Amino acid sequence: MNIKIYQINMERDPGHRKFMGLSQQPADVDPGIYDEVFSGDVDCGNLEDVFAKFNTDGHPLHRGHSLSISDVVLTEDGAFYCDTIGFKEIEFDERKAHKPDNLLQIVYVEPNRPPFISEVDNDLKSLQRAVGGHIEPIGIGDGTLLVGNEESKLEGMEGNRHIGDSIIAGPFFIVGAGDEDFRSLTDEETQRYMERFAEPEQITQAEVEGDMGFTFYTF
Repeated sequence: MNIKIYQINMERDPGHRKFMGLSQQPADVDPGIYDEVFSGDVDCGNLEDVFAKFNTDGHPLHRGHSLSISDVVLTEDGAFYCDTIGFKEIEFDERKAHKPDNLLQIVYVEPNRPPFISEVDNDLKSLQRAVGGHIEPIGIGDGTLLVGNEESKLEGMEGNRHIGDSIIAGPFFIVGAGDEDFRSLTDEETQRYMERFAEPEQITQAEVEGDMGFTFYTF
């Protein structure tokens, strides 16, 4: 289920609308006071599943607080306001919402799931959260990097994808390699790696454990 989540930024909330039920809102929901805090594909079947997920496990790329009253969830079926009870469909022009300037466009790849296009804050804490630990950038040789968890196999993470004769375990993402820092992927790079990792792979834990040595990655 592909979704976006928006939450009110209190610095742009002079009417103190945050955490208000829809019936308490003094006027129509204003996208201009919202920030986009998540964009991606989640293993959910409906909005109730989304609410449960983002109040328990969350997601490594989620930049906001737990899903709460006044938040807005966008799906393929429309925009839905998180109300005191359930969700209510509303009009919401996402073009008027905000998001940080330092976000990196990435292709995010999880075990047993198709990849999706998303964004991550360009700071160490956010990058580490995206892979569940210390990051390990691996040069691909085309101006992009595969960034995974350097201790993923030691931590027993699930096998994700084969890269040449090696296995990448745990979630990883593809990002652009700048002169001194990461950069957003171009549209062409994004499409290439969405296609490259389109099919999830079934990798046993025994295979992961058998691939614990030093390896060279070949794309």
